[in-house]
Amino acid sequence: MPRPSWDEYFMAIAEQVAGRSTCIRRACGAVLVKDKRILATGYNGAPRGIAHCDQVGCLREQLGVPSGEKHELCRAIHAEQNAVVQAAKYGTQIDGSMVYTTHQPCVLCAKILINAGVTEIVFRDAYPDQLSQDLIAEAGVELRHFPRPEGE
Repeated sequence: MPRPSWDEYFMAIAEQVAGRSTCIRRACGAVLVKDKRILATGYNGAPRGIAHCDQVGCLREQLGVPSGEKHELCRAIHAEQNAVVQAAKYGTQIDGSMVYTTHQPCVLCAKILINAGVTEIVFRDAYPDQLSQDLIAEAGVELRHFPRPEGE
């Protein structure tokens, strides 16, 4: 087996992190990286001490909220948000880092990543949020699609 590129390596870790997700609709994972070193990881799920959607059901499904809309109507914190929170909680400096994420960030995550000083976002799957893309571009953050290998 050939040695994976850095993109392949960190994206595979993001996919593995997504396996911890408790979201019924979409499992997401994120890995904050700087100088080829993992700083923090995050997956989508309910905040500490709150029942997860896989236990109590999905509020967004119950209300018929489509993807890309009304992000506040959800029990979960997003993977990118969780990674930034974990870095802050443990005092890990993330300014100048990049993030590998299984899904293109929503507008809320984009704003958090921009303000946290993330300089590059590498994502696997698209997400329907044009405002997110516009803000990322305006902030000068590189947004790079790293598609799934063919046949996967």
